Amino acid sequence: MFRIGPWTIPAPVVLAPMAGVTDRPFRILARRLGAGLAASEMITSDTRLWNSRKTRQRMNHDGEPEPRVVQLAGADPEALAEAARRNVDLGAQIIDINMGCPAKKVCNSLCGSALLQDEPLVARILAAVVTAVQGAVPVTLKTRTGWNRDRRNGVRIAQIAEESGIAAIAVHGRTRADFYEGEAEYDTIRDIKAAVGIPVLANGDIDSADKARRVMAHTGADGAMIGRAAHGAPWIFREVNGFLTTGALPPPLSRSEQRDIVLLHLESIYAFHGEDSGLRIARKHLGWYSGLLDDAQDARARFMAAGSTSAQFACAAERLDEWVCRAVFPPDETRIPPGNLQVQGNAG
Repeated sequence: MFRIGPWTIPAPVVLAPMAGVTDRPFRILARRLGAGLAASEMITSDTRLWNSRKTRQRMNHDGEPEPRVVQLAGADPEALAEAARRNVDLGAQIIDINMGCPAKKVCNSLCGSALLQDEPLVARILAAVVTAVQGAVPVTLKTRTGWNRDRRNGVRIAQIAEESGIAAIAVHGRTRADFYEGEAEYDTIRDIKAAVGIPVLANGDIDSADKARRVMAHTGADGAMIGRAAHGAPWIFREVNGFLTTGALPPPLSRSEQRDIVLLHLESIYAFHGEDSGLRIARKHLGWYSGLLDDAQDARARFMAAGSTSAQFACAAERLDEWVCRAVFPPDETRIPPGNLQVQGNAG
């Protein structure tokens, strides 16, 4: 466990904010399955754009467990400060600042990880946001190790963050130039942890309980953040946090338990996003969940082709039911033919 301001985070591994993925249904699901924290999708600091349905959905936290985390992106200190104040008024309990997104669309606006090129601007932004919320809620930072490998200034960014009043920092073990290529490196995260006194979360390529344990041991990080490894496997938090907390992996979920989680997730997507958006957003998650199935390629094609949420759900339920049944009643070719059974014991 670690603390962010007044909040004790109950488990060391948390869900990374991911645009187009960590909507309210997925955040609630991840928390139910053991994630210590789950931040919103990135929200622009330009309040003129908040009237769009997409942004309003991202700012909806009804039914979420505390603490509710809102991630903001922008490059103007005053705009970010105002966006933070408004989100606190709307129920945000932690404000997270995005300086880690490597997407061209974000970096071309000098937001996300593009900000790592301008340390004085980083300092102004962080100080402005911390001052704006006036201690009402803690402010955290999501970042990378630097802009590129020749300018890994992650340690200095972390020091600026601590000096500005940031309560915790999550660091992806790649530079912006790396995007998601190659392997994450954790030495810089180790150096960051040694340089600051605030909680540090390690992020990047953590996809198992053992990997989380090794990364946290190497870096000394207070926690870890999992993003892409949760695609189609939200139960990873149950496994990883169970292992880190008790020293032993929890019993694996049965196929029927996994099926029920997937179907519950689909229902929550449809209820939150509605028919058209729900159908489209569920396709993405079903594309990942189809990896569970023996006939993944055919199942994925059918999930994508469904023309309504009801048809999509029925197709998913049917395929998942078949998958569950195969675990109980293996296909005929895997059974021992009756004539080949050997009876042990005395003859005659």
